[in-house]
Amino acid sequence: MKQTNKIYIFLFASIVLAIVYLFFATHTIQQKLNSNIETILIEQAKSFAKNIDDELHEHIQKDPYAELKQNPMLQEHLEGALSIIVNDFFKYVFVLYRDDAGIYRYLLDGSDEKAHFNQRMSVEKKYWDSVYKTKQPVIIKQSELENIWVTYLQPVIFDNEVKAVVAIDFSTQLPTSIYNAIEPLQNVFLYIFVAIGILVFILLYQTLLSLKNKQESITDALTQTYNRTFLRELVKGIDMSKYQIMMLDIDYFKQINDNYGHKAGDYVLKKTAQIISQQIREDDYLIRYGGEEFLLFIKKGENENTLAFKIAERIRKKIEKTPFEYEDKTMRITVSIGLTNNPEHFKTLSLAIKHADEMLYRAKREGRNKVVSHNTNNTKKEHIERKNINEMKEALEEDRIICYFQAIVNVNTNKICKYEALARMIDKDGSIVLPYLFLDTLAHTNLYNDFTKRILELVFEKIKSKKVAISVNLNFSDILDNSIYKIILDELQKHQELTKWLTIELLEYEIMQESSLIQERLLEIKSFGVQIALDDFGSGFANYSVFETLPLDILKIDGSLIKNIDTSKTSYTITHSIATLSRELGITTVAEFVHSKEVLEIVQELQIDEAQGFYLAKPSADI
Repeated sequence: MKQTNKIYIFLFASIVLAIVYLFFATHTIQQKLNSNIETILIEQAKSFAKNIDDELHEHIQKDPYAELKQNPMLQEHLEGALSIIVNDFFKYVFVLYRDDAGIYRYLLDGSDEKAHFNQRMSVEKKYWDSVYKTKQPVIIKQSELENIWVTYLQPVIFDNEVKAVVAIDFSTQLPTSIYNAIEPLQNVFLYIFVAIGILVFILLYQTLLSLKNKQESITDALTQTYNRTFLRELVKGIDMSKYQIMMLDIDYFKQINDNYGHKAGDYVLKKTAQIISQQIREDDYLIRYGGEEFLLFIKKGENENTLAFKIAERIRKKIEKTPFEYEDKTMRITVSIGLTNNPEHFKTLSLAIKHADEMLYRAKREGRNKVVSHNTNNTKKEHIERKNINEMKEALEEDRIICYFQAIVNVNTNKICKYEALARMIDKDGSIVLPYLFLDTLAHTNLYNDFTKRILELVFEKIKSKKVAISVNLNFSDILDNSIYKIILDELQKHQELTKWLTIELLEYEIMQESSLIQERLLEIKSFGVQIALDDFGSGFANYSVFETLPLDILKIDGSLIKNIDTSKTSYTITHSIATLSRELGITTVAEFVHSKEVLEIVQELQIDEAQGFYLAKPSADI
């Protein structure tokens, strides 16, 4: 689209330049034509003047004035010769001499209305005197755009002395004809140029209006920070390795709305956004993520592992120390902040944001008004370094790849109906390593095939021992990968008596273009009795065409919507529409990230079928 716009701009600019060029080119052409015509006529006048000079020397011996005065017949003969030259261009042909008083008088006149012999003529003496002085021809020129007037003066020399001057005076209307022919064309170009100028003005106005609308579309109306629309544009081109992610939430914001009213809540949001903006740099991005949550992308500096933490602490302390005065009330506000220091370690930006969100809620669970990242968490040892391929190989060989299980609850009965299997690694020191620290290492390697096989074996072992339904996460790329797809089919065939307990969850943001092949393979998987779920639906990349192309049984509504449905009307409305559509299509819905009683009650109100989250159950090594 950007390339097309560049082409249009180039073509438009080329047309404008061409019109401008043609407009001025016609004027230049006219000037050149005038000049050429003038040159031709002057050359012709020179030729005529020479002929006249030759004729005079043929009939006059020494003194034109004396001899012509004594010989009227010769005068008549020579004037007849001059009159032959007279035409529509050369209208005046005459010969003058300068008397002793310096006055110029007629010797011969070839014009239709002849002057008398020795009749005085008023001339521009400086030009005529110049002929006498230099003995060289002189051209007297007067020109306008439409016409040309030229007088060519040729000295008549006897005995090396100027005795008379031949004057050929011509003018032409031909340039006027040229002007009349070119003028309409110039006017057309002028009108086109003016029209283009008006069009450019309109386009400029529309562009400015479009930019304004674009800015408004990516700006949160209340806080004047960026919004989720901007986030969707940002994720398309952001280099995750150059940023750290910060998720910030205003503590007890619901109580502010309940106790002081929504206008007070809006004031707190606006002032919080202002304080955050003052603490970050131009290269950082501040986004209102939803409700009272803000998402920040912090550009990494030299101390990239500590920069975001320092900025987060600065923001936290500034907000804590700032009195929020609204009308006659003074409120003290605190915030909880979660950090993702190395987003590039995650497979997608959505997972990196989700991790920052998890750190945020850990900060809330640990007492609020604090900043939490892996680096600052002292309650539980967690490794923040990504595992290398050798460590992963050892972990697979030593059976240190395990599954944790998080319960999924039926909202109507409040009973556990299934579990989600979550991959974990046991490090050599016995600590648990979360998947974002090793999945990226495994991607696109043969070990990933072994890892997938291992997870499926563990899930089927647990299904067999506990007789419970379990869902396992796979990527759309896994379904399209022939090797991994074969592993999946082999495991399904090997455990056919258990497949009815299995659900495969596919990540929504990884949907690929080969929808027909995906559909074909998912139908084959479903033939074993396996249910197909779409995970993280509504995370900002929702595409409702999946209902048409994929054989879905379950839709898991993304936690970024669920966790805000008690405070955000937008999240509530979107969730409501997803739940309603799924119900109409006969698809089971699961609400992810249910973190409070209030959220659970709204999930029940929206008639979502199942729920999952820390409020209901945390992931555990066993069922």
